[in-house]
Order: sequence, then structure tokens, then C-alpha cells
Amino acid sequence: IIRSKIVQLTYAYYQNGSKNIDTAEKELFFSLSKAYDLYNNLLALVVAITKESRRRLEVLQTRAAREGIPAPSQKFALNRFALQLEGNKMLNDFIGTQKQTWADHPEFVGTLLEHIESSEIYQEYMNSKEDGYDTDRELWRKLYRTFIQKNEDLDSLLEDMSLYWNDDKEIIDTFVLKTFNRFSEQNGPKQELLQEWDSDEEQDFARKLFRAAILNADEYQHFMSEASRNWDFGRLAYMDIVIMQIAIAEFMTFPNIPVSVTINEYVNLAKLYSTRNSGGYINGMLDSIARHLIDTGRLVKFMEPKPEMKSGPPLKRKAPRKRIVKGSEDKEE
Repeated sequence: IIRSKIVQLTYAYYQNGSKNIDTAEKELFFSLSKAYDLYNNLLALVVAITKESRRRLEVLQTRAAREGIPAPSQKFALNRFALQLEGNKMLNDFIGTQKQTWADHPEFVGTLLEHIESSEIYQEYMNSKEDGYDTDRELWRKLYRTFIQKNEDLDSLLEDMSLYWNDDKEIIDTFVLKTFNRFSEQNGPKQELLQEWDSDEEQDFARKLFRAAILNADEYQHFMSEASRNWDFGRLAYMDIVIMQIAIAEFMTFPNIPVSVTINEYVNLAKLYSTRNSGGYINGMLDSIARHLIDTGRLVKFMEPKPEMKSGPPLKRKAPRKRIVKGSEDKEE
């Protein structure tokens, strides 16, 4: 996600025309902090759905007592994993600082709960004799993948809540599911969530890569020209140039990152943010650039010998995102 944000903010740096690198760097770190906010808000959505389920259960229990009929099952409303998440100290500390919460969107939460309750996943869980923490956690892993990870209505709502979140959700979903897997019943409310930054080194990586890509732009674009004799460099999309510029910055600034890792990361970003053919083009260009820099002694890294080209089926690529640059302020309800 750091690389993704640097691609977005470097592109914005050139498009916005202000060319103030200090301001751009602040925007980069603010954008990264908003991605962490999204992570917490998606965890909080599980809590909101559980609370709504419990509220409806109380209504049904009151009616059942009044009419003398069997009370409904409380298995889902008292799901052990969801209750542990509801009591999580780190999540509650975050929620306490937010102006917007899922309580501001009761219709959406209620509709989402109804979709869940009408699903086979829910029915199988409610009818199953298995009853334990692991079963409860696995239920939410399935529900998240089915109803939250792929939900166009949720995507639209999140975009209304923050302009920064449109391009982040796909990556953040993987963080949420990783968090589910880390949860242990024994940890109770003290269960640790993922930190915004794993280490100071991560922040240094973001800062150094962003600054290197911009401050050394002329040099890196010269490298592209030198290595592009067999490529139609003049027809490159501007986003492709930005992506390769950042990849070269990573080559030159971080000697411990293998060339193959860097190339793979930026090829994937090209498929996401640029044109349909950008991934294959950038893969070839970056490979040529890295080999050229190593051959001329400007880059000291090991690269595997270039394999012979083999034919194969074309890669399936996502459609490029339409919107790259975000505003600097969140939209308020």
C-alpha cells in the first residue's frame, strides 16, 4: 500500500502543478493514515452488524415472551469472535476519536444484516451443532469475504465517507482478514490489531522512496531513454513513466530489495492504474533498465540470467481505475 500511495501522490505532484515536495510528502503520510482509518472502520462494521443483530434479537425476545412462543436463537448475536472484537481496546480507542461511525448509517447496516441472515452461510451456521470460538471466527471470515469484501454499495458509501478510500479497500480487505486469523480467544479485549506502521523503517522507506523518485526524476528518465532503444518510449502513457520512475528510485535507493521484487510490484501497480498493455510493457522496460544500470556499474545488484522468451496465454488484467488523484480533504456528511 505504501508503493500504491507513492504512485498516486507522485502522479498528483506533477498534475497539480504546485511542485512543493514538503507539502506533497505531508499529503502522502496523511493518505497513508487514512488507509489505516479504513482498516479500523471495516473492523468496526463487524461490530455494528453484531450490535444491530442484538438489538433486533431483544425485540424478538420481548415479543416471544409476550406471546408465549419459543425465543429465537441468540447464536449469531452473541458470536464469540464478534463480541471479542466489540470489546477490543485498540478498536474502541480508535472509534472514540471518530466523527463518523456506522451508527450514522443505520439503514445500510440493517440491510447488510438482512442479506447476511438470508444467506446459506448464515443458515448453515445457525443450524450447525458445532459451537465454539473457532466456528464463530470462521463464520465471520466467510461473511466478510462474501458480503463486505465484494460489495458495490459499501464501496460507494465508503467513497462518500472519505475520498481517500476508493482505491484502498482491495488491499485493506486483506489486512482485515489477516487480523481475523490472528485473533485468539485467550487474548480477550487486549488482542492486538495491526499497527499503522510495523516499524520506523517502513516510514523511512515511504519518505526516501517518494523523495528519491521526485528529486532524481531527470536522471531516472534519462535511464529510461538509454534503455529504451528497442521500445517505443515516446508512446508511453504518462502514468507508465511515473511508475517506472518510482521503480528506478527503488532500484537505486534500496540495495537490499531484489530487482525481481521491485519489478513485480510495479508491474502489478501498472495493471491497476494505467492502460491495458502497461503491465507487459513496463515489465520489459524495467528489466532492460535494471540490466543496463548493472552493466554500466551504476547499480550493484544481482539479477538472474534473462530467460528465453516462451509463448503462453495472455494475462487477465483488471480494468484500470478511472480516478487516480484524490482531494486533500475528506467529504463531510
